[in-house]
Amino acid sequence: MNYNLLETSIEYLKGVGPQRGDLLKQELSIFKYGDLLHLYPNRYIDRTKYYKINELFNNHTEVQIVGKVIHIKVVEQKRGKRLVATFTDGTGEIELVWFQGIKWIKDSLKLNTPYVIFGKTNRFNQGISMPHPELELLEEHKKNISSAMQAVYPSTEKLSAKISNKSMIKLMQQLIMETHALFTDSLSQDLLKTLGLISIKEALIQIHFPKNAEILAKAQFRLKFEELFYIQMQLLIKNIARKGKIKGFPFNEVGSYFNSFYKNHLPFPLTNAQKKVIKEIRQDVGAPAQMNRLLQGDVGSGKTIVAFMSCLLALDNNFQACMVAPTEILATQHFLGISELGKAMNINIKLLTGSTKTAERKIIHEELENGSLQILIGTHAVFEDKVKFKNIGLAIIDEQHRFGVEQRSKLWKKNHIPPHVLVMTATPIPRTLAMSLYGDLDISVIDELPPGRKPIQTMHFFERKRLTVWHFIRKEIAKGRQVYIVYPLIEESESLDYKNLMEGYEGISRDFPLPQYSVSIVHGKMTPAEKDREMERFSKGETNLMVATTVIEVGVNVPNASVMIIESAERFGLSQLHQLRGRVGRGAEQSYCILMTRDKLSNDSKIRMETMCRTNDGFEISEVDLKLRGPGDIMGTQQSGTLPLKIADLVKDQDILHYARHQAIQLLKKDPALELPEHQRIKNKLALLNKKATIWNYIS
Repeated sequence: MNYNLLETSIEYLKGVGPQRGDLLKQELSIFKYGDLLHLYPNRYIDRTKYYKINELFNNHTEVQIVGKVIHIKVVEQKRGKRLVATFTDGTGEIELVWFQGIKWIKDSLKLNTPYVIFGKTNRFNQGISMPHPELELLEEHKKNISSAMQAVYPSTEKLSAKISNKSMIKLMQQLIMETHALFTDSLSQDLLKTLGLISIKEALIQIHFPKNAEILAKAQFRLKFEELFYIQMQLLIKNIARKGKIKGFPFNEVGSYFNSFYKNHLPFPLTNAQKKVIKEIRQDVGAPAQMNRLLQGDVGSGKTIVAFMSCLLALDNNFQACMVAPTEILATQHFLGISELGKAMNINIKLLTGSTKTAERKIIHEELENGSLQILIGTHAVFEDKVKFKNIGLAIIDEQHRFGVEQRSKLWKKNHIPPHVLVMTATPIPRTLAMSLYGDLDISVIDELPPGRKPIQTMHFFERKRLTVWHFIRKEIAKGRQVYIVYPLIEESESLDYKNLMEGYEGISRDFPLPQYSVSIVHGKMTPAEKDREMERFSKGETNLMVATTVIEVGVNVPNASVMIIESAERFGLSQLHQLRGRVGRGAEQSYCILMTRDKLSNDSKIRMETMCRTNDGFEISEVDLKLRGPGDIMGTQQSGTLPLKIADLVKDQDILHYARHQAIQLLKKDPALELPEHQRIKNKLALLNKKATIWNYIS
């Protein structure tokens, strides 16, 4: 493809000009010829069928008719005028009606000349009318790039007022005429032949002007494959390059810390999934390249012990380890959990957060620099420049999507050679999304829960059944159990949410009165000290019920809490509901999650409630979430960027993605540096993509 021509500014395309050019830039981010060429249609209208007027009484929505205009008149109305033309095809007559552009249309209409009209029909009095039809002289219609299926392009309200879909089609015709012979393939001939793909030239013409549904499907497959193939190539090459370029500290020793813990201090036997992941990590850190691994594990699957044993590998090789969590609550929980695991082994472990006192900070800074502090656990405070390590060998990032890229890179720079990196998440990521967002990381999954954990029973109740739920809670409290009651917190309506929370708290305090019951409350307007005090009361069993906002989504571990009630559950996303549910089920007793909603639910809300009641599998839940919300919403646009896909869809095109990744892996196995002559096109296209700042260049 002649990329120089496709870099031409869009206003230079015949039919665009400065005003239309500005509109296309503002509304659809179309700045150059290439941007317009890759604006793919949303849908297609079948233009193969020509209707007769006497067939229209069944009221078809969009129809195409060949005929002549035999009469024109301007009709005065209360407000302005309308232009009415009588159109016939010999089998009957319909009225064509315009309310705008009357003078120009009246002057341009030719009587008794064959036209093709297209539009939506309305029943009007005893006849049929077609408001604002598309009109084309039959002679011109035959000459244009023939397309059996008419493309309908993405638009906006502002854009469609100035550039209609018909105009967009004409611009696309003009663009293809100007660039027609210059579409050259970026995929190798070998790949095109092996996979039976049509050429890029044919794919681009047929995606905009398809002759039939069969050739359209081939064009769509070709363009989707190419888009996903190059994303996978970028990610895989980045992974290969990192392993080749970024030298790591090889942890050659599996020594006394690791072995002593494994033989003498394991609190419970590891699951097979945990053993598999530890083996993968040991292989990575034993190599002379930097480890860059994503560890996915559902809520309660035992990621913390895997993280701790990874830290022990660093200690065995005389390196320090660091673990960073996004919130103080979560960092503190990790600190308590890891301190408990390491208490019999005399390991120096400390916690650094925004609340750490100055005197304690000073000790931490000194011990880090002299190497006596072996494991540091903390929040964003760890990223500060004054936090210096003697020799950090392993950095563990928990819930990494909550950190910015710059923050994470600060940790890498705290040593002359970047430490091994283990990224953890308890938010299961659909395999498709993980493959695209984290395709340059090696991925480990803990997909089984520790033995003895009973699956949480999830139930959905409408508001009218509240008394039944309250009765159930009283029975659980009588057994000595504790209960969470969580209210939504959505920042835009913080004051309203706060009001709902306080009203809920007051109602619960009335329904569960002292001295028989005691209620804790935690919300965002409290100071960290107040939150900690309330959390501690609940952890110690001094209160029976904890009323809270989603601050408890991560980082609270009370094994005796066996009931999670989620108020207004329809206001939560699936992954958040799943995270909240994971706060219970941590002890040996049967735990319950109760979803409370209003009586009328949207279809998506019904699917979310049904999914939560049906399964505890976070990966299955994440797949449903991906289908409901799409990839951009799931990952959050702030940290990961929405995937800049032009035509492929990660939900609908999972098979093509797997296929594209497989082909990319095979090609790189055969020719890792893309040195063979047949791969030069691919190499050139990748060089071009790397010049553009895409999210693929900085994901992890």
